[in-house]
Amino acid sequence: MLLEEIIKSDTVLCNAHARSKKHCLEILSELLVRPTPAIASEDIFESLIGRERLGCTSLDNGVAFPHCRVKGLDKSTAALIKLSEVVDFDSPDGEPVDLIFGLMVPKVLDASHHADICMITTLLSDHALRVRLRDATTSSDLFDALLRGSVTAADDDLKTAQGS
Repeated sequence: MLLEEIIKSDTVLCNAHARSKKHCLEILSELLVRPTPAIASEDIFESLIGRERLGCTSLDNGVAFPHCRVKGLDKSTAALIKLSEVVDFDSPDGEPVDLIFGLMVPKVLDASHHADICMITTLLSDHALRVRLRDATTSSDLFDALLRGSVTAADDDLKTAQGS
């Protein structure tokens, strides 16, 4: 699935103020439910907290990828937050986090949902994209940088596959 099919401009927030990891997850849950108002943000928050109890979702390098399965959801839905100040996210590398990419997927996963997760983790591991995301000063800039980064990463993957 294309990134722009799972994340929308109104689920991207730049320069958010969060006091803690828990507060980040609260903000994230509110963003994630915007495209699906029938789902309560409190339910998503509880699901995200439950997932964090299983293991930290930090990907290192100041990036976290909180995600959860949601009953009644039929497609992946994403949100992105760039914090104005870093927060401790219990990251394995010990680094605080300033970029949080959240994802809700259906309770029962199929191959496309697994592909969404792989696409996002690959995308967030790209150093150049992280720099562009951190350079964004508005939510619109952040959204544009994310989408441009996904196109660049896809082009790089295609070149690698073709042996260029």
